Amino acid sequence: MQVAGVDAYVNHPVLALGSTDWLPAMELGEEAAVACDTHVVVRVKAQAQLIKVRLFVEPFDEGAGPDPSFTTVFEGPLALADGRLVIGDVMGETRFVKLLGEQGRRWIRVAVNEPGWNAVAVDIAVGPPLR
Repeated sequence: MQVAGVDAYVNHPVLALGSTDWLPAMELGEEAAVACDTHVVVRVKAQAQLIKVRLFVEPFDEGAGPDPSFTTVFEGPLALADGRLVIGDVMGETRFVKLLGEQGRRWIRVAVNEPGWNAVAVDIAVGPPLR
């Protein structure tokens, strides 16, 4: 089920998502995305157009879930300190926060329409809390 959608303008070609805790320094290098225990940073197309971000939580509806044609750039657990997921640019100019439930670890899958410098659409799928 889609629970949020955000169009974000980014000045720097990196979109960050994860816990409300402070975003640690992470180097993308030439990767499409990198992650730590609490955050994922994704390379996107900067300063050209809005980046479309869609957020889904289980259960994923047939035809209304994440786009199956997108390429997964991260899949794994993320620790959400207070149960909220933050999506925003690394410069701190755009920030969207969505309460997903209780604090703890969640399985997250991040997929983009085109990995690398030309990504303009990002789908984030959030699984149930991990025990």
